[in-house]
Amino acid sequence: MAERKTIIRMPHFACEVSSQGVAAARCEGKPRVIVATHSNALAAGVLTPNLNGQNVQNAQALSGAIEQALSSVGGRGQDVVAVLPDSAVRVTLLDFDSLPERRYEAEAAVRFRLRKSLPFDIDKAALSFDAQQTPKGLHVLTTIVLRSVLEEYENAFRNAGCSPGVVLPSSLAALGAMEGDIPSMLLKLSADTTSVAVVKDGKLLLFRSLEAAGATPTAERMADDIYPSLVYFQDNYGASVEELLVSGVSGLDGFAPTLKEQTGLRVKELIGSSVVSGDLRHDFAGALGALL
Repeated sequence: MAERKTIIRMPHFACEVSSQGVAAARCEGKPRVIVATHSNALAAGVLTPNLNGQNVQNAQALSGAIEQALSSVGGRGQDVVAVLPDSAVRVTLLDFDSLPERRYEAEAAVRFRLRKSLPFDIDKAALSFDAQQTPKGLHVLTTIVLRSVLEEYENAFRNAGCSPGVVLPSSLAALGAMEGDIPSMLLKLSADTTSVAVVKDGKLLLFRSLEAAGATPTAERMADDIYPSLVYFQDNYGASVEELLVSGVSGLDGFAPTLKEQTGLRVKELIGSSVVSGDLRHDFAGALGALL
């Protein structure tokens, strides 16, 4: 997995894959502006994201969809940000007093901490980590994926004629759409997972991933999903989350008044229609956030 903060020059193309479909986007300018998008649906069973087993069930169909999406935005043959389903990658925040200065020693310490908390052998996994100093000490953001699973996705991109120069899970990629100056919470819903994150001053202070309930989203369900994280953040940082940014829900205006009443937060879309119109901004926030 690639560490986003250490990348000096991010590609201008991103492509996100999920069990429902594939979406590609292209950005230009400074600040970056999304100038082209394209999405394709995937047939049921082509991709079955999970942590432990085979993910890509029809490699030809997946590569074909990636190639078509990227070609439509001018990205075939280019370096791209490959955005993977959250349910294929384990993301966690670890607390450390300190880490060794040598990178390989720090990685060994992180792997040791993770060894008993994963449903697979950490020695068979690709690991990326980023340490950030926070008011509560040293937070280490880790992304872990089985190497065999990562190779499935990377091969699909290479067979589509492009280079997966940066690889990110969807929820972390979507954080690129958050400004983070004030305590802001992301609620990202997908078919497989629900992710909750809090960002302040550009730092990720809380991250949780939940199995999706599978039911139609409601304001009550969304409030239940975020309430424990709101309490935890306030108890541990002595500050309150001020706004809630929602991804994965179309027609948010119908939920916002009730959600605001139940949480006391300002509620808005993570990616508004001024950035990208249509449902792609709800269903593929990772591809868009990776470029913003």
